[in-house]
Amino acid sequence: MDNTLKRLLDAELRAEKLVQEAEQEQERIIQTAIREARSGDERFTARIPDLHRAAIRKAEERAEQTIAELKRRYDERHVQLRDMAEQHEQEALQAAFALLTDPSL
Repeated sequence: MDNTLKRLLDAELRAEKLVQEAEQEQERIIQTAIREARSGDERFTARIPDLHRAAIRKAEERAEQTIAELKRRYDERHVQLRDMAEQHEQEALQAAFALLTDPSL
């Protein structure tokens, strides 16, 4: 019985040692995960200015494209209005000339 009790005590000591080692390993894993998470957060935080600049650059490019498109449309409309004005100017001059030459109208 003495031998059995000794073996049980030895087994309990080994089990406690394994539990302690497992707890230490668990703590190491947790600390490693925390360090990796902090490192990832720091990397992301460091990239924020670059991400911000890229977003601003894209927004500026889109704004420039929109401005160019609006300018193109404005120029086209300006040409159309100028052509219409010239056409109506001729019609108005002809009507005025007709009035001056033929007072019965």
